[in-house]
Amino acid sequence: MNAWFWSAVVLLFGLVPCAVVALRGNSINRLLGLEMGAMIITLEMVLLSEAFNNSNFLDLPLCLALLSFGGGLVFVRFVERWL
Repeated sequence: MNAWFWSAVVLLFGLVPCAVVALRGNSINRLLGLEMGAMIITLEMVLLSEAFNNSNFLDLPLCLALLSFGGGLVFVRFVERWL
């Protein structure tokens, strides 16, 4: 157990407000909760790859960061007809 692991554990509590916002509210708030949750999960994966001292694990957060942005754009395109 090192400082990287404990910072990842503390950052995990940041997902609770994102989940509350994503489960309640209108479409814009849900999108904000989704994007913020994706950013926190990406940072979480980077911290865990440093905690386990394995640089091979950095590929997955990079892909998640790129795909979550694209997924957010698809979500906006899907719900724009109701806004």
